[in-house]
Amino acid sequence: MDIIILTGMSGAGKSQAAAYFEDHGYFCIDNLPPAFLPDIVESFAGKREESLPAIEKLCIVVDVRSREYLAGFDAAMSKLDDLGYFYRIVFLEANDNVLVSRYRQTRRRHPLTDEMSLVDAIAAERDLLHGIRGRATNVVDTTMMPLSSLRKELRVVLEECESQGISIYIQSFGFMYGLPSDCDDVIDVRFLPNPFWVEKLQMLCGKDEPIEEYLMGFEETREFLDKFGELMTFMVPFYIREGKSRLNIGIGCTGGRHRSVFIAEQLSKILQEAGYRTIVHHRDIDRDPRYEAKKQANP
Repeated sequence: MDIIILTGMSGAGKSQAAAYFEDHGYFCIDNLPPAFLPDIVESFAGKREESLPAIEKLCIVVDVRSREYLAGFDAAMSKLDDLGYFYRIVFLEANDNVLVSRYRQTRRRHPLTDEMSLVDAIAAERDLLHGIRGRATNVVDTTMMPLSSLRKELRVVLEECESQGISIYIQSFGFMYGLPSDCDDVIDVRFLPNPFWVEKLQMLCGKDEPIEEYLMGFEETREFLDKFGELMTFMVPFYIREGKSRLNIGIGCTGGRHRSVFIAEQLSKILQEAGYRTIVHHRDIDRDPRYEAKKQANP
């Protein structure tokens, strides 16, 4: 049985994620107190006298709406481990500003706002879910992630459920907007020449051919890609040996538009050629307001 435990911050996209899993054949149960998890799984697996009709795919949503029941999460997971069930914990999160904005736009009520302000409720929720996040097999930061990218990310989770191989998530970002929260390895490529200072290249991004030609014109870029690719292909088999099924690599430059995007795309190609599954997400590629202002000034 494939078991996904979907959890995370309120407003981070769990409803969309649950709908995606349901569309892919998972039987979804929303807002289940963790203490009931082992019994539900056993029932659907046909191992109880009062068993429910057997299913192969089960997605259970557990979050702060359970409040006082969350304390039983660790015990429930330990029992599932003892029973021999394989499961994945998918934790969705976003930064505080984005969560506040989403709640204001939708006018929904946060589960904890009966007791405190929205900002305090989000902080309290992070504290309540801290231990669960630490157990997560997949942490998905939806801060700058459109629905299409979330679906791609969730597709990787499903692929992991069907395979014992490793999935590699490569994320480009800009240091000026902060580090991603869920990276296993972070690489700083700000030592490479910056195309931003070439006026004709400013409006382009790392996926455009002129940026590739510019960066590959420097020996340090070519040598770095050779050594970086060799390092990662050396490391990945040992991550697999240690039981890791998911590797998050962050590649950062100043603004997250040129150098980090180019290196992320190149690393993805290198790892795919080595036989690994990769997904690439460019967190900050369109975030710098200077580009939007320039587009409006030069339509």
